[in-house]
Amino acid sequence: MTDISFLLSAAIVFVGTHILLSGPLRPLAIGWLGERGFAIAYSLIALVTLGWMARAFRYAPAASMLWDGWHIASWLAGSVLTLLALVFILGSVVRNPALPHPEAEAVAQAREATGIFAVTRHPMMWGIALWAAAHIVVAPNPRTLVLAGALGFLALVGSAFQDGRKARTMGKDWTAWRSRTTFWPRLSRLGTVRWPFWAGAAVLWLGITWMHGPIGGIPAGVWRWL
Repeated sequence: MTDISFLLSAAIVFVGTHILLSGPLRPLAIGWLGERGFAIAYSLIALVTLGWMARAFRYAPAASMLWDGWHIASWLAGSVLTLLALVFILGSVVRNPALPHPEAEAVAQAREATGIFAVTRHPMMWGIALWAAAHIVVAPNPRTLVLAGALGFLALVGSAFQDGRKARTMGKDWTAWRSRTTFWPRLSRLGTVRWPFWAGAAVLWLGITWMHGPIGGIPAGVWRWL
């Protein structure tokens, strides 16, 4: 099967299994497998379904674009979005109460909402969503809409599920953290993100966009002109 339906099927399974295992099936699965077993099973399912979706994307037909993704405006917008995505993702790994950590409750209760957390309490998920949006902007064809749309949709829906789950498992500590932060990004607070994160994101952006050519066959970022 080489048409878009194979990719669409993979995307539905990828998103659906994540939502089910993060929501209604999670308590049941943990009861059967235990916390560690569930984490292993969840990771394996995520890898297999993501691999299926990536393979299906590779073989999906390259149909015409809905607009000119190579236009300078589209290219600049995509470049800015991918740089911002990396800033969000880099910032998300530093004392993030949403990540698995034995002291997550203490971090949620005590830390101030500074840096990228002054923008949103879900910087990693929003980073993925921004990455997805960037690829839709520069490659608005059906297969990119399905792949990037699935990843972006899952990131944001996953954030909402995470809020509910953390509220149940961390109680007042997560409630306190949620009261100091916001789900939707406050882009006016991006100026509070320290320069090392911007510098690190810029270096990563240059490296990743450079690799986009030899790996993906399409130049990205500034390498389009170099």
